[in-house]
Amino acid sequence: RWFTHFYVVSVLWNGFLLIWLFRAEFLGGSLPSWIQHMHHALGRDSQSEDTGNQHFSVFMVLLLLWLHSCRRLAECLWTSVFSDGVIHIVQYCFGLAYYIAVGSTVLCQVPTNVRNGKEFSAQICWYHIIGVTMYIWASLHQHRCLVILANLRKSKSGKVVSLNHSVPFGDWFERVSCPHYFAEVLIYVSMAITLGLHNVTWWCVVMYVLFNQALAGVLCHEFYQKNFSSYPKHRKAFIPFV
Repeated sequence: RWFTHFYVVSVLWNGFLLIWLFRAEFLGGSLPSWIQHMHHALGRDSQSEDTGNQHFSVFMVLLLLWLHSCRRLAECLWTSVFSDGVIHIVQYCFGLAYYIAVGSTVLCQVPTNVRNGKEFSAQICWYHIIGVTMYIWASLHQHRCLVILANLRKSKSGKVVSLNHSVPFGDWFERVSCPHYFAEVLIYVSMAITLGLHNVTWWCVVMYVLFNQALAGVLCHEFYQKNFSSYPKHRKAFIPFV
């Protein structure tokens, strides 16, 4: 349940960055000096080549990241039914830092030397359409899977009746034990596509999410197999058919 704190931080921080980027790109404003100093420290100012497409891609990804955080926060508050499990303090601190760093990583993909609305030419490309479509598709399935998990602990009237683990069925659960983890990876891949597929920095973020979700998925899969003798044998951990 403490994951809720991560999404609160992400909504506030990424929303703050999104507002500043919107002002810089659409209203002819400029980013705060401390953000420009951060760009300079990362060597981003030296990369002067830039296009309106790149600006638009970064804005779209930051918007998608903020919307993802908003949805996950809403699900934590009103959908999910959490057990009494605890989180390690190191993991908690890392999680808070991660959601601050990931938004900053997106913002740093655009150089600071072009920061006014006159330079901005938002052109929607094929990868924007594919990326957003994949994002919506993966987000819908992730939400459905989280609803299925929550309903396992609720009565038909919606009242929480148990905090025990049960075997989920329906949607992508028919193929894998942790489809919500698989959907998380797809959401980050969709953002990589929205950035045009060539952003190495964001692909590093995707790889981190992949390994993180894979570890959690395998542990959950083994838990199901150990505690439920009749658990479906055809299910994989979190990637269908793998």
